[in-house]
Amino acid sequence: MARIAVIGAGTGAMATAARLAVAGHRVAVWERGETYGGSLRRFERAGFGFDTGPGLLHLPAVQRDLFLKTGKEPLESVVDLVQVDPAARHVFPDGTDVTLPNASRAGVIEALDRALGAGAGERWSELLGRAREAWDRTRRPLLEEPLWSDWQVLGREPYPAVGRKGLLKRRPARTLAEVAALELKDPRLVALLESHALAYGFDPRAAPASATVLPYMEQTFGTWYVSGGMRALATALYERCLARKVEFAFGAEVRRLVRKDGRAAGIELADGRIEEADVVVAGVDPWTLAGLTADSPGAAGQVRGAGDVLPPSTPPSGRFSVLLALRGGRAPDAVHRTVVHAADRAAELTAVFGDGGGLPQSPTVTVLRPDDPAQRPDDGHEAVTLTVTVPAHATGGTGGVDWTADGVAEGFADRVVAAADAAVPGLRDRILWREIRTPADTAADTGAAGGAVPGPALAGLDGRALVPANRTRIPGLYTAGGWSHPGGGLAHAGMSGALVAGLVVHGDDWHGSE
Repeated sequence: MARIAVIGAGTGAMATAARLAVAGHRVAVWERGETYGGSLRRFERAGFGFDTGPGLLHLPAVQRDLFLKTGKEPLESVVDLVQVDPAARHVFPDGTDVTLPNASRAGVIEALDRALGAGAGERWSELLGRAREAWDRTRRPLLEEPLWSDWQVLGREPYPAVGRKGLLKRRPARTLAEVAALELKDPRLVALLESHALAYGFDPRAAPASATVLPYMEQTFGTWYVSGGMRALATALYERCLARKVEFAFGAEVRRLVRKDGRAAGIELADGRIEEADVVVAGVDPWTLAGLTADSPGAAGQVRGAGDVLPPSTPPSGRFSVLLALRGGRAPDAVHRTVVHAADRAAELTAVFGDGGGLPQSPTVTVLRPDDPAQRPDDGHEAVTLTVTVPAHATGGTGGVDWTADGVAEGFADRVVAAADAAVPGLRDRILWREIRTPADTAADTGAAGGAVPGPALAGLDGRALVPANRTRIPGLYTAGGWSHPGGGLAHAGMSGALVAGLVVHGDDWHGSE
């Protein structure tokens, strides 16, 4: 039985802790904050409740596997998992409005043809058919196995080139934006495709063509919601850890990694205490990881082939949310999720991902309106969450936006609410009060630099969208969660827990479960 110290109580870290505890190890989790769950937080006021992190779940099979492997109770016995149908409504700047069913290829084709014109649905379906090829080629090495030492093979683009009549062949698309321009044509279909990348914090102009797997996963495996709010999933995982004798210490900030003979041997807390361990699992972002290992030059980076991976100089994008308490009940025909697309998408992408650290005048807004009594005081009121992908919080002279500056958050919230009026008519007149959550709040809650939110790992583009491996250059030190292989999102973070547990139990030459 090994002593294992886990740094952080995010969902990926807790997934690792639960699996290792079931394998017979003594596991202790050290969390700098006062609660568990990482970004899966909940805000409550006056009978209203809101998710302040992810609002929906994709690939629920990952969570089902976690709960089955860590106990005899299936996931559905500890949370009420509800399939969201329709999956989403999309409102475009020209007034086009399309509602897409959940996990129904034929239904999506019909809806797109009806709203965008004959042929639109088939073009979308053909694109997702090619996305399926990319998914099949990369699913196992990218999601179900530790990152290979020859990870460069995942730098090859798995998305197939579109054929062309005659002798000439078309150059394969390398970015998602190129895929959209070559295959979709209709600006509304382009916006539909690119909005999936934007929701995960990717710039479509820089994301690999394999990012087409993002809408493929959603349309194939469905969209799900946890009754009572997504925070209930974090609570179920925390309680599963406790049932497996995982120990938790909150308000316990880890200052540095302790090493002995070049190997991880424990952690040092901010109060100077040393906690010995045979294995350390860090569920932290790369900037924090670099700080924990700063006294060992050359050893801080996580393994990705032969070279160390250093933290980028500027954090990626973050999440901006406006939580709205509304008078008046939820309309019977209201859709759980509506995406209101930006009037000028090019300007939005430049603002969010450019060097200027600006904010879009017309943002793409995701509107969440769950039909959940636990989120509202009574049926005469409604809780609505508006979410936008934005630049991270500027820290230490890096790029981004200073979200704490006077008027910045309030002014942008006004723009977001105005845009969301297309999804909820009369929205502004119904507002009782609102709460604003910025990347600066995310940074305070999770410790992630700039409040950045990691996206899932993607193949292609010479590995630029991959993330560091779960084992590091320091023997006995592993990383779990969205900042390490296979990347961010609830499903991917859960996969990282399975991979780290496999490496610890079976050794660093383990290649994944059959």
